[in-house]
Amino acid sequence: MEPIILASGSPRRKQLLEWAEVDFEIRVKDTPENWPAGMAVIDVPVHIARNKALAVKAGAEPGRVVVAADTIVVLGNEIIGKPRDRADAIHILSRLAGQRHEVITGVVLLKDGEECAFADITAVWFHPLTTAELEAYVDKYKPYDKAGAYAIQEWIGVVGIKGIEGDFYNVMGLPVSRVVQALRRWS
Repeated sequence: MEPIILASGSPRRKQLLEWAEVDFEIRVKDTPENWPAGMAVIDVPVHIARNKALAVKAGAEPGRVVVAADTIVVLGNEIIGKPRDRADAIHILSRLAGQRHEVITGVVLLKDGEECAFADITAVWFHPLTTAELEAYVDKYKPYDKAGAYAIQEWIGVVGIKGIEGDFYNVMGLPVSRVVQALRRWS
């Protein structure tokens, strides 16, 4: 199988595919990360991932598989995006502290006229965390490019997460085992 095209500049997705020993190259096109009003929360990351995949697929060679993903954090029924700045990151984390939330990653694989699309959901429970702990985390790790203002593989995940139900790697940004299974069906 030719190397897949990863339509993402995420260092975490790159790392996960490397760990899975998937041969890939990265191609990224700027794509708006918005969605139609009234769209069901579960459909939002798949919609955004599809737009990313289609943007890259337009310039891809025939027969090449394009993989795109988008990850959102959901508290209640509210999508929590990436923080705007330090204060917003601390505010987001203070809302998540002591609570259960979901991390949903939408994945779209395209190959010629075929599409495989799915969403993977992982429930995450945070311990209560102090404002000082949240400020120290944000100041050290600067999680401004991360949905929900945190990365599970950093300090806050090691110390602050009480438990998860679902795929750990989904919280990092890619349910890589499901992606590999989908790729196997096309090889």
